Amino acid sequence: MDVDLPRLRRTLGATSLDRLVRRLARRVELGRPLTGPLVLDAPSGDEIKALRSLLGSGRLRTAGTVTVDLDRLSAVLADAGIASGLPAAVEALTGPITPREQVRAADRSAREAVAATLATSRHAETGWYREWAETLGREGVLTRMLRRGGTRTAAMAVAVLDALPAPGLPLPVVAERATGDTKALSGTPLATLILRALAVRAGVPAARGAEAERRVWESAGVLTDDLSSQVLVLGLPAEPGGPLAGWLTEAARLRTPFRVTLHQLVTMPLVPRAAEVYVCENPSVLRAAVAAPAGAPLVCTEGIPSAACHRLLEAVRDAGASVRWRGDFDWTGLRTTAMAIDRYGAVPWRMTSADYAAALAEGESEPLRGASAASPWDPSLERRLHATGRAVMEERLVPLLLDDLAQG
Repeated sequence: MDVDLPRLRRTLGATSLDRLVRRLARRVELGRPLTGPLVLDAPSGDEIKALRSLLGSGRLRTAGTVTVDLDRLSAVLADAGIASGLPAAVEALTGPITPREQVRAADRSAREAVAATLATSRHAETGWYREWAETLGREGVLTRMLRRGGTRTAAMAVAVLDALPAPGLPLPVVAERATGDTKALSGTPLATLILRALAVRAGVPAARGAEAERRVWESAGVLTDDLSSQVLVLGLPAEPGGPLAGWLTEAARLRTPFRVTLHQLVTMPLVPRAAEVYVCENPSVLRAAVAAPAGAPLVCTEGIPSAACHRLLEAVRDAGASVRWRGDFDWTGLRTTAMAIDRYGAVPWRMTSADYAAALAEGESEPLRGASAASPWDPSLERRLHATGRAVMEERLVPLLLDDLAQG
């Protein structure tokens, strides 16, 4: 005999004994034995009546409280053939109860398993990856990950991140290669997890909204939409050879800013005609250049370079033109400049420690945010940013930048 459930429900399962059963279940959860006395404060008449019926009047002490002898209660149930023991009776009424310490141990084990899985990534020793992994626990993401599958979710995240950066691959292709499911990175918890990691990698805030998400994906070379991916250009003509080349050349002649989509760059390849192309981060710089005398061609990344921006600059590089690159004096600006040097052999444009110090001296500026980045072209720039903790946006340098463009 283990439990005679119908009889148990008629006795210990009575509504008037709900509070007693809850207290017993709580003891099991806390890992405490169901023996000895249990005191119920301010018992109702129905509770006293039910307990006296179950245990007998002589077995119940009341005086503003009621004390239940749990050993007696267990013996009554066993002698009546209702339940072999009190723990079995309680779980038959409430469902399985896992002691809290077992829950904690299982949670610790699961967290350790997830951490071990995350540590297998090829990015595991990079600063951005470590920062992302550490934030998972601090911000409650790890708890949600455990609820959604724990090590399986972690393994898929590792597989996706290990496939990045991607050489201009569409998002469904990356998803299929990493997880076997083309939709795994489209509005899913896994996609949110990956976007958080890529935002840390790019040194930008967590993506909010479709446009921000697209830019974060593109920072790792992943294409979400070849029409939404665009690059802003001013004064960059191209060799004759197709509609896009003609449009760019005419826009350059008219000194008109021109947006080029990734789709256009792929379907209408062009050869830029320029000896040197300057790159800025903020569209306000390009807008100021429109009103200034005509100068060197200018490409604007509008933050993290898009896939379209990279495609155009690859054409610039392949045409033999040099690239002069700058961004804001912040960690993202350092990161993108270092990337441009590696990818395009770019020359930093007013991105030295001296340039930063001069700009910083001109007025108040906002605090640095996000993960730090190196400035291998001028290591003292990174050190100075660390020392001041301040960012300087490139708008402060507009007069100098316009002079450079005019002479370029």
